[in-house]
Amino acid sequence: MRTDTSVTIYRKDYRPYPFEIPEVALAFDLEPEVTTVTSRLTVRRRTAGDTAPLVLDGSELELVSVHVDGAAWDAGRHTLTAETLTLPGLPDQAVVEIVSRCRPQANSTLMGLYVSSGNFFTQCEAEGFRRITWFADRPDVMSRYRVTLRALPEYPHLLSNGNLVASRTLPDGRQEVEWEDPFPKPCYLFALVAGQLTCRETRARTASGREVLLQVYSDPGSEDRTAWALESLERALRWDETRFGLELDLDRFMVVAVRDFNMGAMENKGLNIFNAAYVLANPDTATDANYEGIESVIGHEYFHNWTGNRVTCRDWFQLSLKEGLTVFRDQEFSADMMAHGLDAAAAASARAVKRIDDVATLRAAQFPEDAGPMAHPIRPESYQEIGNFYTATVYEKGAEVIRMQHTLLGEQGFRAGMDEYFRRHDGQAVTCDDFVAAMESVYTRQHPGRDLSVFRRWYRQAGTPRVAVSLAYDAATRRCAVTLSQRCAPVGVEKTTADGADKPPLHIPFAMGLLDRAGRPLPLSLDGAPAVDTVLLELTTERQEWVFDGISSEPVPSLLRGFSAPVIVEYPWRDDQLALLSAHDPDPFARWEAGQELATRQILALAARVQQGDALSLQPAFVEAWRTLLTDPRLDAAYRARALALPSEKTLAERMTDIDPPALAVARDFVRADLGRQLAQAWTAAFENNQTPGAYSPAPVPAGRRALKNLALSHLMAAGDARAQAWALEQYDQAGNMTDRLGALGALVNHGRPDDATRTLGDFYEQWQQDPLVIDKWFALQATARSTSVETVRGLMAHPAFTLRNPNRARALVFQFCLNNARGLHLPDGSGYAFWVEQVLALDALNPEIAARLARALDNWARYTPALREPMRRALEKVRAHAGLSRNVNEIVSKALELAA
Repeated sequence: MRTDTSVTIYRKDYRPYPFEIPEVALAFDLEPEVTTVTSRLTVRRRTAGDTAPLVLDGSELELVSVHVDGAAWDAGRHTLTAETLTLPGLPDQAVVEIVSRCRPQANSTLMGLYVSSGNFFTQCEAEGFRRITWFADRPDVMSRYRVTLRALPEYPHLLSNGNLVASRTLPDGRQEVEWEDPFPKPCYLFALVAGQLTCRETRARTASGREVLLQVYSDPGSEDRTAWALESLERALRWDETRFGLELDLDRFMVVAVRDFNMGAMENKGLNIFNAAYVLANPDTATDANYEGIESVIGHEYFHNWTGNRVTCRDWFQLSLKEGLTVFRDQEFSADMMAHGLDAAAAASARAVKRIDDVATLRAAQFPEDAGPMAHPIRPESYQEIGNFYTATVYEKGAEVIRMQHTLLGEQGFRAGMDEYFRRHDGQAVTCDDFVAAMESVYTRQHPGRDLSVFRRWYRQAGTPRVAVSLAYDAATRRCAVTLSQRCAPVGVEKTTADGADKPPLHIPFAMGLLDRAGRPLPLSLDGAPAVDTVLLELTTERQEWVFDGISSEPVPSLLRGFSAPVIVEYPWRDDQLALLSAHDPDPFARWEAGQELATRQILALAARVQQGDALSLQPAFVEAWRTLLTDPRLDAAYRARALALPSEKTLAERMTDIDPPALAVARDFVRADLGRQLAQAWTAAFENNQTPGAYSPAPVPAGRRALKNLALSHLMAAGDARAQAWALEQYDQAGNMTDRLGALGALVNHGRPDDATRTLGDFYEQWQQDPLVIDKWFALQATARSTSVETVRGLMAHPAFTLRNPNRARALVFQFCLNNARGLHLPDGSGYAFWVEQVLALDALNPEIAARLARALDNWARYTPALREPMRRALEKVRAHAGLSRNVNEIVSKALELAA
């Protein structure tokens, strides 16, 4: 484990690697205890006559031998440290052969080559390849790979990147296969899988007429749960051909499910390795959200074949080049799949539901990050451990920055920009600036005399911008002036540097409309263009004004339609204006937003009353707004389920000066229960009218009905409705799918009688104890239950089904409690934080990458109430003082303590 915690890497220090390595031949003799790797590298200097040594990265490897051009290089001719192998004095071109050993069975980090359930797997992004063999482990060194795998017959499936070119049985009985990847790639995209697996496959014909093989591999016995993943893979292939003109470039594409995996999935060229949670599904074991997640992640990793593999990152600072772009692509894929086959109105609603879900995720995960000590631009300027920068900022905010470019260019313009990007850079390792330059080449053709120079600032500024809006209406002239002003305060490391003192304005596409007092849209025109309901304002300076003529009455503004930019809008809506927007706004996102703002104001006001010990009650206008949404027959079930869902505690916390999680939890619980009581008749109708009898389908319409039905059940249960208690038990016992079974179980655990909760939890475990992914749901449900305490979690950790070594199981229990159970974690006595300290340190000894993600639970400590702030600080100090702390965790806790708000 590396403990050089003080090393900081800066983007400004980037230098090209002095060598090219165009060809790599790897041979693996696979044994769980000790695997021997023979690496044959063709190297050549970028500049002839240069004298720089060849410096290769390595970690926890045993060196057996080094040969250069066939001659042995003994210890006197190379330098070996714990992390590097240095070969000085190489000629301008040479063949370097290195034989080394690694220990997959003992590799608990799940980086490099490791063993899970008796099978071999790899994970090389970001810096895992150095745990396999010595190499230039950086993304700008791109090579063609030929890989030979040798193993005993008990490993019948031997897989690697590219195309299978040879297979044979050796005289000693071992199997040997050879794979060749015809496309150059960085080593982080290398992959290897070996073991006992089952395969589901299909053949497809690409747009150009080539036949390709699509395969999904998983553990024996799980083959009945891979159909949806394979169908999703074929849909992703078709969508990328249709939407972006991008075709699969290999003879086959493989997806492999593994139980032990640090991430969701990995886009290795032609051999995607997935956390089993994003592959395996059938109606009995997977929820609607699981089905949607599998389709999305399958699409995401497949789309990386072009946006990440064919064109990759020059360095890790450019991570959002591939991740932000590919998240945008998978969001669009999912939205198109949700809308497929529906009429125009239903398709628009389905796409809106997807947009709402994505924005809710951004606000719950990325906005707090942007306001805390780990705040960073989507292209960071420095890091100590790159694994810590696989963040919501790089991914989700990165996707929003891509979406803004799509908004500015339009669908056809964005497609032209993508085509130009691939024309310029196919087969290269490039930067975010290269991508924007390709888009800019189209934008300047559309808008002569303008460019994206201001827009580029999104890549180098951290923080969530705020856009203040003011309206000035003149009834005499029927004219309305709209003024937008932007600001973005220094955050994170910016607060300690001169760079953050004066942040220049950004290029913000701001979509808006105006409604009259009856909720009807007012036609708007700019610069003589035809009148439309929604206009796109391009804010590029600190303050700008736009004037609209022909406005018949004082309007109500509908702002940031479609969430056209990742900003916070500041406008003094009255509650009656929000109620009007919530009831009538033709833009479905803005309509949802208005309801969420009403709910946010209500919950925050109640939280303040909780802090003062005052009685709680709901404002009648808020209840009526919720009644209108719940009973509006024009809204489909999926949209109503989102519109009626209360803002998350994480989103609400961002609106508090001093975050008080217990007060928020009490207030939010009260709102849920009181809405259940006051709207009992409407909730009952929603529950009864949205049953989904017959065969299960994960399609958007039935999934939306289940979402609304289960939301209604939770409100009625929270209100103590006696009928709902019986309905929940009946639904649990008779459910024909996991969505309904888990919906009922959650209602019983959080709001039901204790004996019913105990019985159903026991029944659930008894029925599904052999299925790890379902038992993860069982642990997660209890970790986030309203009554769960630290003692409850400790008891669950002692359960024979629990282990910290499996990332999914750790996430299901420990992470869910620490990240999503504010009532149980945030106690003034510090017991929750002491538990967090124990688990961070225990995980750090096993898997620093996973530990660092848990460490993020307290990184915004300085924004909490004084009663919580001090025990949180002490907990962070205790972790930082631990001897042998990994670089991953040290960076998180040190920045939390040193850069706190």
